[in-house]
Amino acid sequence: MAGASIVVIALIFVFVFYKAAPVIGASGVGLALSGGFDTQVSKAFYAPAGSPTPAFGMLGLIAGTALSCGISTLCASVMGIGAAVTVCEFCGRRGAAFFIAVVRLLAAIPSVVFGLIGLIVVVPLVERLFITVDMQIEYLDYFQMTGRNLLSSVVVLSFMIAPTVVSLSADAIAAVPDSLRETGYAFGMGHFRVIWKIVLPSARPGVIAGVLLGAGRGTGEAIAVSMVCGGIGVIPSAGFGLMNLLAPTLPLSAAIINKSEAMGSGHVAGALFSCAALLLVLGALFSLTARVVSRGFGPGGSGGGIKA
Repeated sequence: MAGASIVVIALIFVFVFYKAAPVIGASGVGLALSGGFDTQVSKAFYAPAGSPTPAFGMLGLIAGTALSCGISTLCASVMGIGAAVTVCEFCGRRGAAFFIAVVRLLAAIPSVVFGLIGLIVVVPLVERLFITVDMQIEYLDYFQMTGRNLLSSVVVLSFMIAPTVVSLSADAIAAVPDSLRETGYAFGMGHFRVIWKIVLPSARPGVIAGVLLGAGRGTGEAIAVSMVCGGIGVIPSAGFGLMNLLAPTLPLSAAIINKSEAMGSGHVAGALFSCAALLLVLGALFSLTARVVSRGFGPGGSGGGIKA
């Protein structure tokens, strides 16, 4: 069965890259360095059969993936690691068992439920708190400012990633031997200092692995993000500053969902398979990195030196 799993994974990679090859070949490096994906999909859909494969630019999609996943992973890491420390170090065994069970139940909630909550609660809240009529008029020439934007995607993704970070970080912290904590107390260290200087450095490989796996989930999440992202691959501009958070976005995974109705065109299908190929590569990198990190680093795989 293990061998069959490897074969299936290999076949998935071969199939996706085979379907994406025409678009990758026609686009070259411009696939990752240019934008205009939304317009290009529309033109490719109405292109006559047998026409040459058009070039596509996915810079807006890549930027949307990087920003939504990066910011949400940062937020989820702060919440998740803090929650894991609180559960493992400040709650009793019964309390810790209860909270971990709730967190794992949260991780099992279907992504479409998160998307529905985001659509009904987060999107109107973001629009009411951060967007004014004057702002909509000011940026009308660049993008339509609504509650479906990068910020809403970050909020939804953060709460989807956090349970993974909490669960794996709690397992790593709970695995730290009590003898290390007792050694710190014997040297007169307080509880917080023991956590900061001994527990977290010892649990570092597991914590980082949890963050990386959470980031991998955020990168590949499609349904929930597609419901709140706005569906337009706007390339962020440094001149907009924080207003980029209120611009619509279109990560790679959401693009596959949003543009799937146009897959009747072979060129559009090739473009969406190119998105899938990029996601496969990113997912594999996150998985392999988490696997390496989870084995530990530093002397004896102890997660690095523990400094008192």
